[in-house]
Amino acid sequence: MKIVVIGGTGLIGSKTVAMLRENGHEAVPASPNTGVNTITGEGLAEALDGAQVVIDVSNSPSFERAAVLEFFETSTRNLLAAEAEAGVGHHVAVSIVGTERIPDNGYFAAKIAQEQLIEKSGNPFSLLHATQFFEFTRGIADTATEGNSVRIAPVLYQPMAGDDVAQAVTRVSVGSPLNGRTEIAGPEQFRMDEFFRDALAGWGDPRQVVTDVHARYFGSELSERSLVPGDGATLGKIRYRDWAAQNAAGK
Repeated sequence: MKIVVIGGTGLIGSKTVAMLRENGHEAVPASPNTGVNTITGEGLAEALDGAQVVIDVSNSPSFERAAVLEFFETSTRNLLAAEAEAGVGHHVAVSIVGTERIPDNGYFAAKIAQEQLIEKSGNPFSLLHATQFFEFTRGIADTATEGNSVRIAPVLYQPMAGDDVAQAVTRVSVGSPLNGRTEIAGPEQFRMDEFFRDALAGWGDPRQVVTDVHARYFGSELSERSLVPGDGATLGKIRYRDWAAQNAAGK
């Protein structure tokens, strides 16, 4: 099966391409690095020729509210139109658990707009709502840092490994379209402040995690369940401590 992975040279995309190829599929990474641009349309028709499935794990180069909305709307419209023209039978897109719970967040609002375009397109589709990735832990801590303090809310948090995300994307992409959404998450649930306190300690990082109910997550305040899935989510297998140990060893 020919499967085109938009954003296929990024974190989740490259892992997904590798897994699909291991399972015998013709997985094609598509990104500006490979000559495919979903904003301008460059190389898109050629990449989708003969494809049965398209997976979209692309990301906006800017997180500024207007820019990220323009990226996801333009890219998704172009992609859906090209898929319809090419006769692609399944559109798979990765989104975020909790998009509808943080409406003031510009990035989340852009992902909602992307999902709405997909749902209304008439193209067969599957939406995967994923929790935060382990790989972004250090970056999140950095954005929450003020001086020597890292301000984190004590809300529920259930991050997952990029490998588990790619595994879920691979599984859904080779199945029948859901024409709906499903949630994926890590195998363990934490308090977010405690998770980051343990993570920084594991890095030997001298910054202090400060528990703050008003701490912002990429500009937005969080409620108790903003970032965790509901009942019935598919859980990954990789625990954070195991992932951290493997990455510390350079594996």
